[in-house]
Amino acid sequence: MNRLHTLVRRALETTAEPWEAIRRAYGWVHRAAAILTNEPGHDAPGVRRRYRALLGAMVRHRHTLGPLAEAVEHFAKVTASYWPGLFCCYDLEDLPRTNNALEQLFGSHRHHQRLATGRHAASPMLVVRGQVQLVAAVSTRSRLPDPRELQPASVEDWQRLRAHLHQRQHRRAARTRFRRNPEIFLAHLEEQLLQPALPA
Repeated sequence: MNRLHTLVRRALETTAEPWEAIRRAYGWVHRAAAILTNEPGHDAPGVRRRYRALLGAMVRHRHTLGPLAEAVEHFAKVTASYWPGLFCCYDLEDLPRTNNALEQLFGSHRHHQRLATGRHAASPMLVVRGQVQLVAAVSTRSRLPDPRELQPASVEDWQRLRAHLHQRQHRRAARTRFRRNPEIFLAHLEEQLLQPALPA
């Protein structure tokens, strides 16, 4: 018991000097977490204002943290990189608030796709058509769509999206053919290049 008491006393003495800075820094982090948890239910602009005010205070008073001042600068820099999409979840219902939740959502989609196809890896089509497949899978998981919602709001936008997806699929197929046999692929390109153009 005396030995434990001695160890605790030494630990407290060793950490006494930086403890105040650690306590203040963790207080800021917990306040940031509370703002983002948003129990009062503020809208996105309200959460953004409160969070910006806290970041401003952290940056202004970072000199009080001694060696932890660099950690505050890093925290502010990382937050700035996420800033454009950090507050969308407060205006969009059912949008996950964290990267972990989004990763779990997409991981669940990969898991169900593997069960359905028997593949151990994700389907290549998920890469090519993910912007359509993932949106459809995620939106239909929360509720079944009304048949009227399946009708394109703009036929021109729908056609452009189909053309874009077709181009991505064509480029991916071309990369695959090149990797399988570069000589034949390049010879075919050369043949196409050297073909005489038809007269106008």
